Amino acid sequence: MHTTILAVFFEFSRTAVSMCGAGIVLLLVGLWAAKANLAQARGLDKVAVLSNLCFAIPLAVFGALHLSAVQGLMTMVPAYMPWRLFWAYFVGVALIAASLSIATKIQVRWSGLLFGCMMFLFVAMMDLPGTLADPHNRINWVLLLRELSFGAGGWILAGDALARKDGQGSKLITIGRIVIGIAAIFYGVEHFLHPVNVPGVPLEKLMPDWIPGRVLISYLTGAILLVCGACILLARKTRMAATYLGTWILLLVLFIYGPILIASLLDPSTDVKVEGLNYFFDTLLFAGTILALASATPRTD
Repeated sequence: MHTTILAVFFEFSRTAVSMCGAGIVLLLVGLWAAKANLAQARGLDKVAVLSNLCFAIPLAVFGALHLSAVQGLMTMVPAYMPWRLFWAYFVGVALIAASLSIATKIQVRWSGLLFGCMMFLFVAMMDLPGTLADPHNRINWVLLLRELSFGAGGWILAGDALARKDGQGSKLITIGRIVIGIAAIFYGVEHFLHPVNVPGVPLEKLMPDWIPGRVLISYLTGAILLVCGACILLARKTRMAATYLGTWILLLVLFIYGPILIASLLDPSTDVKVEGLNYFFDTLLFAGTILALASATPRTD
């Protein structure tokens, strides 16, 4: 029996192996780069210090996904775009390069800015047209705000890097703060309307029955999103609100999406494995986006 379990666990597809490998490498790189700041930080500030790490790991994972499953992902490139295969590869390489830059905090003003621009282009070219074509589909709105939040997170990282260098970048941080506040409030409402869906980013996947108190978790997450989202949007106690919200989303990643990920990796289907990885690292990127705002906001806020 033990042999069977191990065989299933290690029966990874090439795509799953590459995604997991990229995540592990960036985890080690990011921890090494953040070790000094982690040692100096106190209390929940230690969580905010992990913002670059939480942001960079998913980028590496999704970059690996693009490079290992390029034939499937190229179909997502709009039909009017030439060289669809080239763009699928280009995005994969760009994501991995951005992840290394953000994890090591080298030239983040450029990597964060360009990643944000790329995400906003994705929204304009794919998410927004799809959402307007079917405005009653709540998932389209969730995805649109998620992609906007990711782009906003990149701009916040760039703005923070610029502020530390020459005092500039406040406009980028302000734009990011507004986007994150709107997304958090919308997601908070969605949690009360759909309490059995996965928490954090409320997509169509349902929380498994074996997760205890799943409705309570969803309502609590919705309340935290609403309160912290309002504070962030109104620029009231922004650092504290973003720190609490980012910490809560990170806890959801570890204790809700973590078991879901393990269960998906034990499934023989490659699609199930990739879905579990996507949910885990998408939500981790959302946590990194919020924590980036916390880190970029002065303590005097």
